[in-house]
Amino acid sequence: MGLSSISQQRFRFILITRKTRLQELVERFNTWPQAKFYLEHNQIDAQDYLTEHDLYQQRLREAEQILKPLGRFQSLERSLLPSYQFGSSDIIIVIGQDGLVANTLKYLQGQPVIAINPDPKRWDGKLLPFEIGDLNQALIKTMTKTAVTKTITFAEAKTNDGQRLLAVNDVFLGPKTHTSARYALEWERQRELQSSSGIIVSTGFGSSGWFRSILAGALGVTHQHKHELLEGFAWDAPRLQFTVREPFPSKTTGVKLVFGGITQHTPLRIESQMPENGVVFSDGIEADYLAFNSGTVVTVGVAPTQGCLVCQ
Repeated sequence: MGLSSISQQRFRFILITRKTRLQELVERFNTWPQAKFYLEHNQIDAQDYLTEHDLYQQRLREAEQILKPLGRFQSLERSLLPSYQFGSSDIIIVIGQDGLVANTLKYLQGQPVIAINPDPKRWDGKLLPFEIGDLNQALIKTMTKTAVTKTITFAEAKTNDGQRLLAVNDVFLGPKTHTSARYALEWERQRELQSSSGIIVSTGFGSSGWFRSILAGALGVTHQHKHELLEGFAWDAPRLQFTVREPFPSKTTGVKLVFGGITQHTPLRIESQMPENGVVFSDGIEADYLAFNSGTVVTVGVAPTQGCLVCQ
C-alpha cells in the first residue's frame, strides 16, 4: 500500500516551520542588502546566513512535495503554534532545530511528531532522528502504526486562579530580573520559607540541559565528580526533578528543601511572597509567562499529557 492510499483514510499533515536567521534579520532591517551590510560591517560572514536559509527553504519545498499529494496539508510557522487547533488524527512533521521540536510538542495531545534535521552538518539534532530522505518511510510507519516512538513526560504548573503552563524541558519559578525570590515551598509534607534566585523543575527530556549544568556547578563547588543524575534521567520517566538556585540561609529562610524528585504523589507547591516581578515560564520562553506575585500559589507536577516522538 502506497502513501496516497494510506493517507486517504483519515490523516492530516501539519508541517511546522521556523524563520531562518536571514528572515529575522530582514524583518529587522527591512531588506536583505541592508541586513547584509550590517553583518559585513561587523565582520560577520553573510554567506553563512544565506547558505543556511537556502538549504532550509529547499528542505521545506521537498517536504511539501511529499506531503501535499497526500491530501489534507497545512504549513504552520512557529509563532502560530499557541493559537492553532490540532486534531487527534494529525501527523506533525517538524523541520528542526531541537528547540522547534520541544516547542511544538507542548501544544499537542500526544499526536506523533516526525522531526527532520534540515542540515546534519550544521545541527547535531538530538531530537531530529530523520533526514528529508527518510520522510516517506517515516510517514508509512507512522500511518500504519508500526513506527518506533518515544514517550516524553511533561511538567505542568497550575496556579490557584486556574491558569496552566506545560513544559517539555523545564519550568522556572522566580524573579523576572536578577533579584531574590521569596516564597514558601512545600514538598513531601514539609514546608520551608526560602529566599533564592528561583526554582527550576526539569523533565527527563530536559535533564541533559539546564538541570545538568546546575548539577555540574554544584559538583564543582564541592569538589566532587559524580552524581547519579548527572547524565539525566529517562524521557518517559513519570517524574520530575526540582532544584533551588542559590538558596540563602537566614533567620527566616532555610536551605533544607533545595533538591528533590516530583511524582504524581509528591507534587511541589510554591506560594509567592513577592509583591511584584515574580514569574513562571517554561522551556526558556520568558515572554510567555504567568505572574507569580503575592497571593499566587503554583503547584508543579507530572502532566497528564505526554509527547510522542517518532524514532528511527
